[in-house]
Amino acid sequence: MGAFEFVALDRSGKESKGLIEGDTPKQVRQILRDRHLLPVQVTEVAQKEARRQRTFSLRRGISTADLAILTRQLASLSEAGLPLEEALLAVAQQNEQPRTKSILLGVRSRVMEGHTLADGFGEFPQSFPELYRATVAAGEQSGHLDSVLDKLADYTEARQELRQRIINAMVYPIVLVIMSIAIISFMLATVVPRIVGVFENASGELPALTRGMIATSDFLRDHWLALIVAGGSIIYGIWRLLQKTGPRQKYHRFLLSMPIAGKLTRGINTARFTRTFSILAGSGVPILEALKIAAEVIENLPMREAVVEATQRVREGAGISKSLAASKLFPPMMIHLIASGETAGKLEEMLTRTANYQEREVDGLIATLLGILQPLLIVVMGAVVMTIVLAILLPIFEINNLIR
Repeated sequence: MGAFEFVALDRSGKESKGLIEGDTPKQVRQILRDRHLLPVQVTEVAQKEARRQRTFSLRRGISTADLAILTRQLASLSEAGLPLEEALLAVAQQNEQPRTKSILLGVRSRVMEGHTLADGFGEFPQSFPELYRATVAAGEQSGHLDSVLDKLADYTEARQELRQRIINAMVYPIVLVIMSIAIISFMLATVVPRIVGVFENASGELPALTRGMIATSDFLRDHWLALIVAGGSIIYGIWRLLQKTGPRQKYHRFLLSMPIAGKLTRGINTARFTRTFSILAGSGVPILEALKIAAEVIENLPMREAVVEATQRVREGAGISKSLAASKLFPPMMIHLIASGETAGKLEEMLTRTANYQEREVDGLIATLLGILQPLLIVVMGAVVMTIVLAILLPIFEINNLIR
């Protein structure tokens, strides 16, 4: 039995949309007719999602926040002893997002056909990443799906919280910069010319600061559209360039070499890697497979390649800590804790401890940067505004000379 999205007309000609379960599109159409509805379109959810993945879409799957919520719901219902297909149905009915609901019903239909939950998630790879599917598969094989789902819920929630903290930390500086640029541009393009223009007809020479500001104002008024187009083109060109592996790798390596940006990049990616590796190792996923999947969550290419190379060394019999230490890209604290975990047989615990430590360090670094950046932006904006005010006041101070 599968999940189908339908569009149908009632007797008054009013269109209605929804989700319905059935074995075939033909059976679904018959069910709609039995409800006195005229079927217009019937599409299986899995096929529709497959087409979406082959075409451009602004939203390619379930959001991280929605994934964290539905994972927690599945874990709670599974621990309560509810059969898997009923748990999926309950979570789908409680979800307010139509697309998420259709995806969950699509997963449920695969489970009801006799497939595993991991196979059901595999029908929607852009909604459920490889990490998610591998963890669920390990839980099903070990017979501890409820506890694995609980760990996976903790992981998705922790990842969402880290992402949200970073986004929240960046909102204020970005808004402040945008507002500063907008206000200063507005003053230079409209307010300043009207005030300073009074002195342009004077016989004396205007101060150099005033002349420079007038020239800047004229340039902004005459070329504002070209500046916007040029700025957009530069941003788009840089974005396109960074989509290529070579330039993106050089850029990522440059980030690692920077004092502050390198520490922040290293901390964020290390936290993601160790958190993912921990949940996979604790769920019974083989170490080599866990390393392979955990490498995919690392956004920095040199660090990701270092994990891939370490995986090869582990396959050849080397230790995990020594293999990761060879690249010298990961924090020494992580290497030492993993080495201790390997020796004591507590790898999962040490990985979790590393992730917690790195997340706290990232939070502290972001807080410090914001503490410096926010007043610095205010000082810079104040300096620019003071420069504009001086450019206006200097001719007034020299008004007697200008009149002569």
